[in-house]
Amino acid sequence: MKMTSTFWRGIAAGAGAAVLAICAAAATAPAADAPQWGEARTRNLVSPETGLPDSFDPATGKNIKWSVRLGDSTHSTPVIAAGKVLVGTNNDQPRDPRHQGDRGVLMCFDEKDGKFNWQLVVPKRVEDIYLDWPSIGIVSSPVVEGDRVYVVTNRAEVACLDIAGMANGNDGPFKDEGRHMTPAGRPALEAGRTDADILWLFDMASVAHQHDAAHACVLVHGQFLYVNTCNGVDKTHLKVPEPGAPSLVVLDKATGRYLARDRANMGPRTIHSTWSSPGVGEVGGRPLVFFGGGDGLCYAFEALAPPPAADGPPAALKEVWRFDCDPAAPRENVHQWQENRREGPSNISGMPVFYKNRIYITAGGDFWHGKPASWLKCIDAAASGDITRTGQLWSFTMPSFCVSTPSIQDGLVYIADAAANVHCLDAETGRAYWSHKARGETWASTLVADGKVYLATRTGKVVILAAGRQEKVLSTVDMKSPISGSPVAANGVLYVTTMTHLYAVQRTDK
Repeated sequence: MKMTSTFWRGIAAGAGAAVLAICAAAATAPAADAPQWGEARTRNLVSPETGLPDSFDPATGKNIKWSVRLGDSTHSTPVIAAGKVLVGTNNDQPRDPRHQGDRGVLMCFDEKDGKFNWQLVVPKRVEDIYLDWPSIGIVSSPVVEGDRVYVVTNRAEVACLDIAGMANGNDGPFKDEGRHMTPAGRPALEAGRTDADILWLFDMASVAHQHDAAHACVLVHGQFLYVNTCNGVDKTHLKVPEPGAPSLVVLDKATGRYLARDRANMGPRTIHSTWSSPGVGEVGGRPLVFFGGGDGLCYAFEALAPPPAADGPPAALKEVWRFDCDPAAPRENVHQWQENRREGPSNISGMPVFYKNRIYITAGGDFWHGKPASWLKCIDAAASGDITRTGQLWSFTMPSFCVSTPSIQDGLVYIADAAANVHCLDAETGRAYWSHKARGETWASTLVADGKVYLATRTGKVVILAAGRQEKVLSTVDMKSPISGSPVAANGVLYVTTMTHLYAVQRTDK
């Protein structure tokens, strides 16, 4: 099967990706949920959890609290909130015999024991496989706020769900769940207790051209949702069908109303697709939304304040600054460089992370079609205008592609490139302290928690290293199945998804 980015992890893929929840805090901080991929206000992949295992073994059950079967293609990173664990997958192992065949699926389990609660089942788009790649499932990691779940489905819909599913009735203005989960041309199924309760839907296919998969994680900020439209090329990979489409949209989280969009004109310069998920941070008392464009530029926009008028068109987000991560790359007729593995445009897959008035972001050649070059960039978040020449504080060159998001703690940055190298750098200067070479590819992002750095690879290994300026491998765990999603910690438990299983890992030898 052809696999196409980010990701998927993870974007984060992370590929990823890729992608948790995850706030930078003191080691003594209390256990907490992980309601989204990346900490809410910075997107940093660092957790305050303690007492996490430095080794485990699915084969013997060592430190395995529980595990559950998913589909056979899982690229989503799980989230944990309100006693639930939610993760996207496909329908290779149907939970409901009424759903046979390829589907996108978001599964909800009980945090205590992995008991299945409910699922969102979404039929595939059939007009073009490059809009919704076969068997890929739901790639987007969900976000939980209160009793609501926000996720981007495989059909490019932003969906708002009731975290209780249908168990407490069919709530919200949306009442046609049976029709929504049934492929076109078939009699509508009847929604039951193990089905998702959809509160509202926004169809991003009405404003942009999704490529391969919906892989973006929603950012919740105030009363607004910021969402990557995943706008990209068509099946020929030689043009963007919707060059004027938004790459970033803003919705009202209560209703799904389309409020605003970027006007940065990223479409014509997008070499493949728009992979990154948005981040946020406060600079000089002003909240800014940061976004990695499919054109290889990092952008800062003013966060929306009052919502635009109900009867007007979507407002334009105010651009504060832009930074070209690869200024020597071509910016016109970019698709003539498709499949050129020596030179060509760059794009951005991982999320921008805000840390001490700086943005940390990876960029480089497209993983699937571009040059094998990437960098971790450190950018002054307090600047304005076109800051390509003035905004870079430092840059670290990596030996491969990179689709991951960095983790930053105690003045150290940890980043994994796609060749499974984990790099530890000084956050202030970019000085490299060490690089560890794991086997295979990495689409996931690092998780830093409890003095450890967790990394998952496409060879099915979880590598656990000691956090700090000295390289030290604590253990390597063989999960026997490829891993795209990033490890997550919540309430004293580490969560790892392989292609086929979700594992809850907890120390039993304390």
